[in-house]
Amino acid sequence: MATYQRKDAFHQRAKREGFHSRAAYKLDEIQQKYRLLKRGQKVVDLGCWPGGWLQVTERVIGSRGRIVGVDLAEVEASFPGANVTILCGDFTDAEVADRILEALGGPADVVLSDAAPKLTGVRTTDRAREEALLESIEALVPKLLRPGGDLLLKIMEGPEAQKIDKRLRRLFETAKTVKPRASRKGTTERYLLARAFKP
Repeated sequence: MATYQRKDAFHQRAKREGFHSRAAYKLDEIQQKYRLLKRGQKVVDLGCWPGGWLQVTERVIGSRGRIVGVDLAEVEASFPGANVTILCGDFTDAEVADRILEALGGPADVVLSDAAPKLTGVRTTDRAREEALLESIEALVPKLLRPGGDLLLKIMEGPEAQKIDKRLRRLFETAKTVKPRASRKGTTERYLLARAFKP
């Protein structure tokens, strides 16, 4: 059985290099390989705490781009540019989608989500929470993403998650599963990279 190491090599590296979380390296690795983000884009980060993905995105999209992050938790990180907006709220609430679009100035080119529910250790409860989270994101995608836009979404293993994965794939021209090296050892997480949204 794999052991959970909070302060592994990626955690230490993130502290040295000024990233707010080790998760930044997951997005950075996917970006290097697949060129998901581009300069000047509008991007949404659902479940953005503690801010590692916001940092990577801001660097790539530059000052002409815009990124809106949403999380229940307060993001304490500060960002040098004026193009990062952080909303504290529950993205499962209908009104939050309107706030995102207003802050972004229109539909997003890319929707990102590294969100995960708070785990209890009770398998059935955790799977139900994961399913509810993914269903919320599934409902938001048509509201937030422009036609032709891209999605990067964390998915944990489980039959409920697989059903949502399959439904989301049908909304895009292409879709693949990616698993960054920066993911924790022993984790069941993987990422759905879906491109060219077909509303």
